[in-house]
Amino acid sequence: MAVAQKQDEYLFDADSHVLEPPDMWDNYLDAKFKDRAIRITPNERGIDQLWCDGEVIMPNRLAAIGGVDMDTSRLFDPHGTLTYMDGAPPASMSGPERIKLFDEWGLSAGLVLPTVGILWDKDDAPLANAYCRAYNDWVYDFQAADRNRIIIASHLNLRDIPNAIREFERCLDKGFRGVFLPPERLDGKGFADPYFDPLWARIEEAGVPLLPHVIVRTRRIVTGFAGDWYGPGKLNLTFSFAMGGTSQLMPAIAAMVVDGLFDKFPRLKVASVEAGAGWAAYAMDRLDEKYKRFKWQAPLKLDLPSDYFRRNLWFVAEPEERTIGAMLDLVGEDRILWGSDYPHIDSDLAAVSQVRHSVASLSGARKHAVLGGNAKKLFGLR
Repeated sequence: MAVAQKQDEYLFDADSHVLEPPDMWDNYLDAKFKDRAIRITPNERGIDQLWCDGEVIMPNRLAAIGGVDMDTSRLFDPHGTLTYMDGAPPASMSGPERIKLFDEWGLSAGLVLPTVGILWDKDDAPLANAYCRAYNDWVYDFQAADRNRIIIASHLNLRDIPNAIREFERCLDKGFRGVFLPPERLDGKGFADPYFDPLWARIEEAGVPLLPHVIVRTRRIVTGFAGDWYGPGKLNLTFSFAMGGTSQLMPAIAAMVVDGLFDKFPRLKVASVEAGAGWAAYAMDRLDEKYKRFKWQAPLKLDLPSDYFRRNLWFVAEPEERTIGAMLDLVGEDRILWGSDYPHIDSDLAAVSQVRHSVASLSGARKHAVLGGNAKKLFGLR
């Protein structure tokens, strides 16, 4: 059912995803790497498996990568044979279908981010560069359905900074408006490490945001990931989906601030995606309190860590968050966006009506800001 959009309202979904087609890397990967392409193929039992460079990195439950509005008990049944495509609605892989969804939801525009891109991780720089180029080329073609309404972000290999900059330039020339960022230390390096400086400097100059987003690596432990609590082979879905994003994004964002990243790059924009917004004010207070006692150890140029939250950071709220109004008060009226996480398993096709309900008590100006005005400014949209 179509969702009515108010006249002159700008409605922007700041967290949605594509599901990369199973044959994407065969079609888009550089020819010399075709034999090492990422692939989704069934095993002898008909269960889809995700392969990366000849190695299985996700042996089952691929339907649960997508699965919006599906029965989660079926998706996580270890004996089930639901396929990757079973969890993939048409708008997850087709640009024209995504525009139809935008129209049904009443969206003016929306950001799309990778899905398989939050899963794979390779330390082979040439291969990783090729994977990133393939995704960027494919999502650019996906965007062709409407380049003003589908907003795309580049996927870069951070283990090869010179080539990451070259790929960023190539994407920038094509109109990409953000950079997807896994919220993890890279080979022991935090984001304020000088290793990253040339890339951050160019991104700052370009004025597009870094977009740290929850990831699910199966080949390397992610600091703070909720799965660490239960150990290998154990899973509590409520815990993992509720805490996974925040337990990754909160330490990553806090480290950016207290390690002085934004002192080096004061105009760098960072938007925290798929971890909610309600933790932002708590983290600001917590960091400010401790900084007053320990600032001698790592002094910052601004008075308090919270000053960087208000200057350099944005936060994407979940549609049903009750603290959006409080975050506008405590973090800033221009700092909060919203996102659906479509078509992932924990998203909801009622996201638009949910976020409208969440902001119903706000002033008209604040509603406009959260529903799309803040995103329009952050991504430099007309």
